[in-house]
Order: sequence, then C-alpha cells, then structure tokens
Amino acid sequence: MRGRLIRNVAPGVHRLEHGFVNCYLLEEEERVTIVDAAHPRTWPLVAKALDAIGRTPKDVAALILTHAHFDHLGFAARAQQEWNLPIWAHADDHYIAAHPYRYAHENPRLIYPIAHPRALRPLGAMTRAGALRVEGVTGLRMMQPGMVLDVPGHPEVVAVPGHTYGSCAFLLRESSVLLCGDALVTFNPYTGGEGAQIVSGAATADSRLALASLRVLAETEAQIVLPGHGAEWPYGIRAAVRVAEQVGAS
Repeated sequence: MRGRLIRNVAPGVHRLEHGFVNCYLLEEEERVTIVDAAHPRTWPLVAKALDAIGRTPKDVAALILTHAHFDHLGFAARAQQEWNLPIWAHADDHYIAAHPYRYAHENPRLIYPIAHPRALRPLGAMTRAGALRVEGVTGLRMMQPGMVLDVPGHPEVVAVPGHTYGSCAFLLRESSVLLCGDALVTFNPYTGGEGAQIVSGAATADSRLALASLRVLAETEAQIVLPGHGAEWPYGIRAAVRVAEQVGAS
C-alpha cells in the first residue's frame, strides 16, 4: 500500500496520507516536527517523505500527538526507539498511548461496517497498514493548553476534548493553519462519509463534548484546516464548524 505526500498544503506544512490517516511534517529552519504517527507501516514512508522535501531523519526534532488513538500512534514507538524522538501529548492521553486499544468510545465498533458498507474500504486499508498491531509508548512529554511548543513550527496547543479527553489541536498562528487531529475531520473512516464532521461514536469518547469543542476550534479563526482524516479544508475553520454542527454525531 502506497502513501501519498502532498507538499505545502500550507506554508512549510506537508501532508503524508497512508491508509486513510494523515500525518504532517512541519518545517522550520531546516528542522522538522512530525504531527501524529499514523500506522506502523507508515514508518518507511516517513523517511521517503523527508527525502522528498530535502530533509533526513536527523532533521526531525519531535513527534507531537493530537491524540493517542492507535491510528495516530502507529510508528511512535519506532520513532522513539530508533530516532530518539521526544513525544508530546496531553496528560489525559498518556494512558491511551501506553495502551493503544484501551480507550473510551460511545458505540460498539462492529456495527459500523454493517450499517455503513462504505466503511469497509477505509477500515480494511487501516488494518493492512498495521492498525491492529500498534505498540504502546511511555515516557511522553506533557503539553498543556495554551503552550507554544518549543519544536519546529512552534505550534500552539488548543485543548478540544471529546474525541479523546486529551484531544488537542495545533495552531500555527503566523500562517493561520490549524492541525485539528480527529476533533474535526473531512472523512469519517467509520461511515465512509465525506465533509467536515466529528468522528463516529465508535471512536469518540463523548460526542456532546466533541461537538462543544468545535466552538473552541472556531475561535482560532484559522483559514486552513488540516484534519487527521481526509483532505485539507481551505475555506476557514468557521465554515468547517458550521458544516460539522449540522452533521452532528453518528
């Protein structure tokens, strides 16, 4: 299964999509931050993506997590072990990072491929990419809402609980870019649905809280929205939030 690198989806930001999950490379002064860790089999694609943008693993300074679900934690253990990368996450997701399959979710997961046949393709692709074989990680660094992380890109941490209780977005103020993880997506792998929305209850801890956190995202006024699943949204976060609120929970 091949990945796809989309260069400069925003200034200095590159999107690597693999198995219906996005991770991002933030460039600043020849250094790189990786945002989210996709799948285990994404790992060799990261080196190829770095080479494509003229960087090497030695240029990578950190891995930061919007949340610690298995499909965003995939190669984190290898990055920690082989590249000695520090990994940042909200304290409320450190337990999930250590135990990637022990996370709160509202609805039974097995009903979704039956109720939503379009989910079979993305869920199958995620499985082939190693989603069921993710190794947990410990020793994570703690980030707090409002912090500007001292890593390339200098993202500001925005707490948006609901998908997980430690779910965060990263705001790049100078370029008006918001990396929102699964707090808001443009593709829902549990239904196959496209367009701005929150992720289904199969993987969301508290949909009401997730919908309430959309207002926090809207307050960033970001112009470019980069989700954990699906294509970038170039029409501004407020427009994305309006659509997601209309869609509601699933």
